[in-house]
Amino acid sequence: KEEAAPAPKKRRVAGGERYVPPPRRLSTGVSFGAEHFAETSYYFEGGLRKVRPYYFDFRTYCKGRWVGRTLLHVFSTEFRAQPLSYYRAAARAGRLRLNEEPVRDLDIVLKNNDFLRNTVHRHEPPVTAQPVQILVEDDEVVVVDKPSSLPVHPCGRFRHNTVIFILGKEHALKELHTIHRLDRMTSGVLMFAKTLEVSKRIDEQVRERQLEKEYVCRVVGEFPEHEVVCEEPILVVSYKVGVCRVDPKGKFCKTIFQRLSYNGKTSVVKCLPQTGRTHQIRVHLQYLGHPIVNDPIYNMEAWGPERGKGGKIDKTDEELLKALVEEHRSKQSLDILGISEEDLNSNAENKDCGNSRDCTKSVQPDPINENSCPAEDSEDPRRGSEDPERNDAAACPLNSDSNLETLEKNKELGSCEIRDGETGEKGSERDPLCLECKMSRRDPSPQELVMYLHALRYKGAGFEYCSKMPEWAMEDWEE
Repeated sequence: KEEAAPAPKKRRVAGGERYVPPPRRLSTGVSFGAEHFAETSYYFEGGLRKVRPYYFDFRTYCKGRWVGRTLLHVFSTEFRAQPLSYYRAAARAGRLRLNEEPVRDLDIVLKNNDFLRNTVHRHEPPVTAQPVQILVEDDEVVVVDKPSSLPVHPCGRFRHNTVIFILGKEHALKELHTIHRLDRMTSGVLMFAKTLEVSKRIDEQVRERQLEKEYVCRVVGEFPEHEVVCEEPILVVSYKVGVCRVDPKGKFCKTIFQRLSYNGKTSVVKCLPQTGRTHQIRVHLQYLGHPIVNDPIYNMEAWGPERGKGGKIDKTDEELLKALVEEHRSKQSLDILGISEEDLNSNAENKDCGNSRDCTKSVQPDPINENSCPAEDSEDPRRGSEDPERNDAAACPLNSDSNLETLEKNKELGSCEIRDGETGEKGSERDPLCLECKMSRRDPSPQELVMYLHALRYKGAGFEYCSKMPEWAMEDWEE
């Protein structure tokens, strides 16, 4: 007869003290499986790829600065994606969990190693319906031609509308390792490694600057015929909105430019970046007075009459960001920036944090994070910084009691079934607590989702991958 296993010892807790279990070991690197891909599905409409709204858990361990503060205080000061009435209703609905126990009292004081889970009804912005074309696939790599408007991996408001998820869901390509990153609005050659060994090998070439990169773009005006080298240092103005500028305090950058053609209004330019800073090509072109024709950040009136030429910006960083947002808001094109109207009201990036290092890190986008509740940093250690997170202090009032009564009838949060005759996008349910479900947005046109910057060729030791020249880069092309 087998002896029963001894019961696990329970930790003794002093009277009135709340027990916090030890932290779990978190996986690192990219790891998406069938359960992630099955969260929702795509549909196509008006030249756009759209994601049906779905339920999703944001997860985080308690940050050091939260220790000793109430959950209510943390939500009210740092995670204003929703008004406090939403968080109270969400707690009553069982959507907030602390150490996997339902949170009933938002006045609970947080302790070190507390694990917070927040279930939200998630809406993703649309992207172009243009397919992700596979250029090369072998035992070592997958190389694709990335369309403009598509993030490489989950970040900000994007998860399923990303290259990683589309490759997993539509091509059964899983466990891919990101070798390099393209900005969301940049199209072209994008490489993934199939194994960690291949990823490390090409990473080494990237670090040693042995990787040759060639881009092509269409810029404003007549670019000089001779080769132009720009070595202006670049500084990040905002991780949240994803804006950079030339500044002596910035990081060293070098880009070589060569004009390919000029049609009397705009020029096609070959770009050879020698370093890999965020938005490097776009910022250097702006500085030279030839911004990319349809760049939604660096070719805007917000930069002033010269549009940032020569680094002349007669605004503080704060004034510049505000002007950029206002310009897009007036055009109803905030989604082109990667943000929404809800992102704006808590744009004071954790003001009460002071200048602590922890605070600085917290404002950089997480791959599966929105300000409803930040996520653990386990999905992609190479995530970029071009896509902001959403936050909001929405003015839409909640009738919590009636909403919760309806909500409690829906036991399966993840099912997204039609309920009470109310449907959201293409048959997805309207969630009674979700403010996004109550809003109506203008869809971008497919043309708005294309920026004229394309990664044409990547060459390293033993490989060279190329894509076709985009239509807008042809010599005789006219808009």
